[in-house]
Amino acid sequence: MTVVIPSRKPVFVEETLTLPVGVVLLPGLFLMQQLHAYWRMAYIEAPRFPAVKKPFSELPALGDDRAALIVHRSRLSYLMLNRFPYNPGHMLAIPFREVVNLEDLNTAERADLMEIIVFGNQVLQAALKPDGINIGFNLGHAVSGGSIPHLHGHIVPRWDGDTNFMPVLGETRILPQALETTWEKLHAVAAQLAGKRKAKSGKRKATKPSPR
Repeated sequence: MTVVIPSRKPVFVEETLTLPVGVVLLPGLFLMQQLHAYWRMAYIEAPRFPAVKKPFSELPALGDDRAALIVHRSRLSYLMLNRFPYNPGHMLAIPFREVVNLEDLNTAERADLMEIIVFGNQVLQAALKPDGINIGFNLGHAVSGGSIPHLHGHIVPRWDGDTNFMPVLGETRILPQALETTWEKLHAVAAQLAGKRKAKSGKRKATKPSPR
């Protein structure tokens, strides 16, 4: 007896299939299956990521933070969602001025970059509630992420069990949420936290005694 086993390219039968004597078809072998993935339409209709040569310098100048995935801006640096994230919510802290090394930043830029990293940490804690957060820099061309010669720090939310066999064996990382949806959530939380910071700073200035 011969049994027909499904292959990578199944045959779809419309009318009658004549088989040799002794060949048995497995039930449901030639039935078309439907996979409903309605969220894909939002991905298809979403604006494409702008094609630029120097992304960390050109994207802030577009005037469209949603398209550029910029979550928050400070005076000298900004937070942007990583287009190729390790985990959902993976953000980059980037100085506006194009420099390669940390020591190339002036004192004000260093302070501003560290402040926005702290702010990014607060945004992730409030929006995604991760079990932990990795913060760090990849410096030089010999390390992963060093392909863009513009200094940037990584702020990566982590969850217990977020490392599994898929990236190890399949070289594939599964992201449960579209980048645009993640941006909307982080951008809203960032605006809320920035508003609270501004209000708190204004209260301190108002209560500060004037010099005599």
